This record gives sequence, structure tokens and C-alpha cells, in this order.
Amino acid sequence: MTTDTKRALPLTYDPFILAAVLLLTGLGLVMVYSASAVTAQEKLGDGFHYLKRQGVAACIGLLAMATAMKLGYRRMARLAWPLLLVAIVLLIAVLIPGIGSVVNGARRWIRFPGASIQPAEIAKVCWAIYLAYSLAKKQDKVTHFSIGFLPHLALGGVLVLLCMAEPDFGSSVALLFLMFVLLFAAGTKLSYLVGSVLMSLPFAYHAIASSPYRLKRITAFLDPWANRQGSGYQVAESLMSIGSGGITGLGLGDGRQKLFFLPEAHTDFIFSIIGEELGLIGVAALVLLYGVLIWRGVRASLNASEPFGSYLGLGITSLIAFQAITNMAVAMGLVPTKGLTLPFVSYGGCSLIVLMGAAGLLLSVSSTSEGVRRRATAQKTRTATRETPLAGVPA
Repeated sequence: MTTDTKRALPLTYDPFILAAVLLLTGLGLVMVYSASAVTAQEKLGDGFHYLKRQGVAACIGLLAMATAMKLGYRRMARLAWPLLLVAIVLLIAVLIPGIGSVVNGARRWIRFPGASIQPAEIAKVCWAIYLAYSLAKKQDKVTHFSIGFLPHLALGGVLVLLCMAEPDFGSSVALLFLMFVLLFAAGTKLSYLVGSVLMSLPFAYHAIASSPYRLKRITAFLDPWANRQGSGYQVAESLMSIGSGGITGLGLGDGRQKLFFLPEAHTDFIFSIIGEELGLIGVAALVLLYGVLIWRGVRASLNASEPFGSYLGLGITSLIAFQAITNMAVAMGLVPTKGLTLPFVSYGGCSLIVLMGAAGLLLSVSSTSEGVRRRATAQKTRTATRETPLAGVPA
């Protein structure tokens, strides 16, 4: 394919990724309303309060996704360092009294009139962009400890320490998971990765043992029914919610656990309400959408036209996969409770906007993948053939 032909081809984005993101967002709007209407009416006097805010965030998210698709992921390479610095500044700012707001003992939000941002959500995507840029730049030296591994570990450590200071254990784990996935994909020696994990175990143990609320989460995870009215209450209610849904669910809007029984029903535990109201069928559809998104995201990453796009696509896909799997596992009592949203579905404007913007970058990566370009070439060829008069036939 010539350079002129490449330039003439229209941008063709992966329709499966786009459809999965839009369907998940639409499902999120429906379930946020269903899970929050009674609570919002009782506490705020407006049953549509959370739905309206999530709807505004979804509109802004669509704009962010369209902008990212229009600008293209390649522009992000030049902004990798500035974006990472912005993320670090925001993570520091949220820790300053008077700037960061404390909710349930955690200082994770910076509030503005009518809106708020969660720096950790922004930091995850900025970290993915920086890692993709750095690994693409150092791809020939990524196996060197002092060049390909240590600098990334040091920067990741700074981000994790800032998140732990909030505290936000879930985001800290997500940042580390993202780093290890991309380092492994780039070819970093396995001994470096395994060694760093082993060295971090004492610090992880101290972080858990020195925090009473984290210890309670561990005990609740091990046996939520033994702490039914204490630390295991939320997990137990979540399991009851999912279990009562059966195959087809109780019906949309007919769930009972959201009636002041299950805390955070429209945020961290919205998966439980989906299981209760839509049953196994609804849960299977949700998992299928995430499966399609992850499959096509990995596929686009493997077929990207350059290393930066490949690493960026893999990073965004890994982040979405990690949060989705962890959130669903928490709701089913398979892992200890963590404050991670269900991507595109849970209530949370900042999370939704950031993830939709990231999805726009993933779609941009998909537009350069080999398969998409090949289909675009074939379509252009067929169009040109139809428009070209046959020999001997008057035009």
C-alpha cells in the first residue's frame, strides 16, 4: 500500500469496541437509576439526582471519547510527561486540607461547585500513557535493570505512595498491576518482576496489619457470615442480592437490597443489583460485553502499527479488565473489598469521563490495526471498481 493510499483511507474504528463501550454506558445509566432512585428520593428529595449527574458525565464522556478519537493516540506521546506531572500534582493537592475532601475517612476527591474530580482515576490513565511512551522509546534497552526497569519502578512507587496516603489501596494495586503488565509485555526480565513482588510483600503486609479497617476487610472476606452485623455486612448483603436474582432476576427496578440494606448499591456494588434484578442472564450479558471489549482491545493492541500504540492499547485494556474483574469478584466475595468502580457502569462522573476518554484512545489505536486497515483498503477498492467504467462501455 502506498503512502498516498494510506492517507486517502478513512479512519475506520473497531465497531465492537465502540458498541461495547456504548452498551456498557447505557446499561450503567439504567442501573444507576434503578439502584439509587429510592435512596436519592429519601435523602435528597429527587429520585433522579444520581441519574442526572451520571447522564451529564456520560455526555461529557462521549465528547472526551470523540475528541480522543479525532486527535489520535499519537499526540499523547508528546504529552506523556506533562500528563504524568499533572497527575502527580493532583495526587499531592488532594492530600492538602482545604483542597481534598474527606469522605468515609478517605481523602480522595477535589470538589468544585457542582462537580468533583478523583485524582487517582486520572492518574491511572496518565500512568498508562507514560508507560507506553517510555517503553516504546526504550524498547531496545528495556531488559537493562537501570534503564528499562528501575526508573519505572521508582515512578510507580511515587504514585503508589501518594495513593496510599489518601488512602486508596485499590488504585494503588491497579497502578502496580498496569506497570507489571506493560513491563512484562515489553520484555522486561521475569526475574526483575518476580524479585520486586517478593520484596514488596513485607510492605504489603505492614500496610494491611497496621490498618484496622483493612484487617476488618480481610476478616470479612474470609468469613462474612461470622461478622454478619459487623465488617462482613456489606459482603453478606451483596451475596444475598446476587443469590436472590436466580436465572432471570426479580425484574428491573424490583430489587430489594437497594432499599437501604446494601451500602453503595449504585457505586461499588452495582454489580450486585444487576445480579438481583437481571439475574444470571443479565450478569452473563455484562460479562460478555467486557469480554468483547477486552478481546478486541488486545487484538487492536497486537495489530497496532507502532510500539507506542501497542503498549497504550494494552495498558488501557488491562486497566479496564482489572477494574471490571476486581469489582465483580468483590461483589461475589472472591477477594477482599476494594474501592474500584465497575468500568462504565458504576456511578461516578470522574471515573466515567476518564474511562470514556481512554476508550477513545483505544479506538484510535484500533484504527491503525492491520485488520481494520485491510478492510478499509478492500472497501476502497470495491468502491473504486464500481465507479470505474468497463472497457468498451460508455461512461
